[in-house]
Amino acid sequence: MSERDDEEREFDLRWADGAAHKEPSARARMLAARWKENPPGPVPFRAEPEHRGPAGRSSWVSTAVVLGCVVAVIVLLGYVNLGRY
Repeated sequence: MSERDDEEREFDLRWADGAAHKEPSARARMLAARWKENPPGPVPFRAEPEHRGPAGRSSWVSTAVVLGCVVAVIVLLGYVNLGRY
């Protein structure tokens, strides 16, 4: 591209960005039409989980398991190093 083309392109972008009215996207138009007939209800910032499975345990249990594994590895490595001396 030549410098002239770059200048024309930049002018076009500035002209487009400075437009007084911008058309909404297709998704925005679709949602506006849908919500006009059936508006959405309020949604909380963070919804409550619907079920609490194994991953829903309290955080202290996970912390205790991780710390227990770390202690076990440290003790195991200590016994391995004791056998070398």
